Amino acid sequence: MGVDPKVAVIGAGSWGTAFACITAEKGVETTLWARRAELADEINERHVNSSYLADFELPPTLTATSDLERALGGAGVVVMAVPSHAFRDVFREAVPLIDGDAPVVSLTKGIEQDTRARMTQVMVEEGHLAPWRVACASGPNLAKEVMQRMPSATVVACSDDATADMLQGVFMAKHFRVYTNDDIIGCELSGAMKNVIAIAAGIADGMGFGDNSRATLVTRGLAEMARLGAKLGANPLTFAGLAGMGDLVATCISPLSRNRHVGEQLGRGHSLEEITGEMHMVAEGVKTSRPINMIAEEAGVEIPLCEHVAKVVHEGMAPADIVTALMGRSPKRELQGLDRG
Repeated sequence: MGVDPKVAVIGAGSWGTAFACITAEKGVETTLWARRAELADEINERHVNSSYLADFELPPTLTATSDLERALGGAGVVVMAVPSHAFRDVFREAVPLIDGDAPVVSLTKGIEQDTRARMTQVMVEEGHLAPWRVACASGPNLAKEVMQRMPSATVVACSDDATADMLQGVFMAKHFRVYTNDDIIGCELSGAMKNVIAIAAGIADGMGFGDNSRATLVTRGLAEMARLGAKLGANPLTFAGLAGMGDLVATCISPLSRNRHVGEQLGRGHSLEEITGEMHMVAEGVKTSRPINMIAEEAGVEIPLCEHVAKVVHEGMAPADIVTALMGRSPKRELQGLDRG
């Protein structure tokens, strides 16, 4: 086996930082780009990211910088961990600095607002990247649990098997297992939609509903993911895997989930402005709820859970009205949109 390539992780939020720690701890040269120079200095000097992972010591082998050129110089693998609303601008700046043979991996689980593009689509548009260089990583990967070295797993999706296998080797660690998949559409769509569905699950929790309600939301949310994914060309089996069901379950039930937290607070009667104003991190489901519904409408696919989450967060619908609206829908086949009927 050859020497692992240098890894550049662009974005020092909670997941970008945790992901960088995985490779740095196993001895892979890893540089983390932070937008703020003071955060980069803190990581280098104190080995802590007090803004996003204050309770964890970072490996001293992890180097941080606010200089994008320095971060990307010599990198054989580039990992994008920038929120969807800033992704295109940062990647556009990064493109001229990325080595022509380096694969680029998106960790971002969202949809661009104006274009309704997935992040790998943004990378292809901005970087004119060959298909073999484009990948995403997605799964039940709560950053704090990864930092605690609890056993976790993820999926690296790439249309090129050789690239996927190489990335698998670079990212695999003792506590972090990596699987490969060639279904980028399914993995990215899962990552984006599960955040919207987690808001619905949080609303149910905030309103005091129990496990029946939560299980119903998770399974019907999975049906929406698979139904839309199949229409868009994804492999339906992807939604039964780590990027689909795995990430959906973790995000819908964990108190560490930002999107579930937003929903829970909405269910308790707080306004979105109050909730997001107190958060230091992005809840992608809030922004993704609108474009994902536009995508579904264009595809002619019903996604009622996601539709009603968008009505709550963007149109002022009362969370209690979701229950009436969803429970009062006309009868359906369970596998409608996926079966042969």
